[in-house]
Amino acid sequence: MEALLKHSARIGQLQQVLQYRGLAGAILFYSRDIFYYTGTAQPAYLVVLPHEHRLFVRRGFEFARRECGLEAERMEAESSIHRICQEMFPGPGAGEKVGTELDLFPVAQSRILSSALGERELVDVSSDILEQRMIKDPEEIESIRKACAVVHAGHLAAVACLKAGMSELELAAHVENAQRLAGHEGIFFMRQPDFVMSRGPVASGPNLRRTSGTIYTITGVGLGSAVPAGPSQRRMEQGDLVMVDIPACVDGYHADQSRMYAVGRIAQEALDLFHRLREVSDFLIEAISPGMTTGEAFALTEARASELGLGQAFMGFESQANAHFVGHGIGLEVNEPPLISRDGDVRLRPGMVLAVEMHVMVPGGLTVKLEDTVHLTHEGVQILTLSPRELISVRPLQ
Repeated sequence: MEALLKHSARIGQLQQVLQYRGLAGAILFYSRDIFYYTGTAQPAYLVVLPHEHRLFVRRGFEFARRECGLEAERMEAESSIHRICQEMFPGPGAGEKVGTELDLFPVAQSRILSSALGERELVDVSSDILEQRMIKDPEEIESIRKACAVVHAGHLAAVACLKAGMSELELAAHVENAQRLAGHEGIFFMRQPDFVMSRGPVASGPNLRRTSGTIYTITGVGLGSAVPAGPSQRRMEQGDLVMVDIPACVDGYHADQSRMYAVGRIAQEALDLFHRLREVSDFLIEAISPGMTTGEAFALTEARASELGLGQAFMGFESQANAHFVGHGIGLEVNEPPLISRDGDVRLRPGMVLAVEMHVMVPGGLTVKLEDTVHLTHEGVQILTLSPRELISVRPLQ
């Protein structure tokens, strides 16, 4: 009953959006959105009308029936989009508009759906769905907490195994194995077609400065040009700085964390730089409050970094322009709205979960990064990630 109420309420919020926008309905197909509204990620179409909704399961109906948080009479085994549209959108529908996730819809599939809808126009509702998903309920927060515990298990594995002579790939394998044994579902989701990434960035020594174009952060170089981000075969040396940024997914929800390690003794220059970066991160976490815009949060952070003498090294890269954000939403996908970005106009609200993510890349010098998953509440910001927010020294080569 609790699951039914939760998913019915979520669908009810979407129905209010449809009514406000004057849409005849929406047809959703993306697994993360289907899961959010129904509790199942089986291949399906969720059709939502202003006063009705139905889940048409394309495959795995028995799984969906066990998992789904909707009433049984609202579920049906059906894979034909033409039959679905005939049932839910009868008639030619001239002048009507139907929403879907156009940001993810292949052109060929959109043509099929347009044909099935007759004279109706397809419009995008992804931004409406993502706005709704920005605010997490207590059950979602608990899943993210569990994902943070899994990420921490990976951190403990890194501290236990990291040593000079080990490759980045070996380190990543130890971290990923620990996360899997702790309950990581072994995948992460990005709302971006053709996204290319290993299980998460790992970089050491000079690779900290070699950033791929796949994502706008420190990426690592990967094993080769086919997947040019993530850990490489480079063997770490005494004195190297090492970054691990491998997210985890539990119950469908993600945690994101970046931690820095030093192989052997930490140079004072690196320690000082990391402490300044952490001071900027602490400042933002303390400053964030409901009602503040994401652009205001970014401006405050950038000003604090400047006060601490970080200048263009803050969020800088050697091969591209500086990053224009210092955090992002996280939940059913690793990167979600809101983006804490320059000129961002989204107002922060209680219930948002953010990955506060920032780095410093000194031209011709050191690179350090820090990232934490945090929860914005009426009382302030709670840091959900569990690993020490330190530059951690690990054993020297014996």
